Amino acid sequence: MKGATYNCGIELLLNMIGGKWKTLIMYYLITKSKRFSELKSLLPGITSKMLTKQLRELERDGLIKREIYHQVPLKVEYSLTAKGMELEVILLQMCEVGTRYLDHEDSHQKAVQLV
Repeated sequence: MKGATYNCGIELLLNMIGGKWKTLIMYYLITKSKRFSELKSLLPGITSKMLTKQLRELERDGLIKREIYHQVPLKVEYSLTAKGMELEVILLQMCEVGTRYLDHEDSHQKAVQLV
C-alpha cells in the first residue's frame, strides 16, 4: 500500500480487504476476539500459512490487532481495531445480501432440477 496510487477510496479499500479470506476473517472478528486455531476452524480450506499471511496483512493495514498474553501456554488473540470496526456495517450487509443470494440460488437450482 505504501507508495501506491489509488484513483478512489474503493480501490484502496478493496486492496486492503480484497481476496478470498480477509473479509471472512474480519467478519468472524466482529463479535469477539479469536485465537488462531478458532479462526482456522471457522475457515475450512485455509492453510495455516495463508491464514498467517492474511492476518499479518490485516494487522499491517491497521484493521486488526494481535494481542499476546504472556502465560503458559502462550496465548495470542486477534481482534478488530477501531479502523476495522468501521467496516462492521458493510460486512454485516454483505452477509445479509449474500444470504439472500444463497436462498435465491437454492430456489433456482431446485427449479432447474425439476425440469
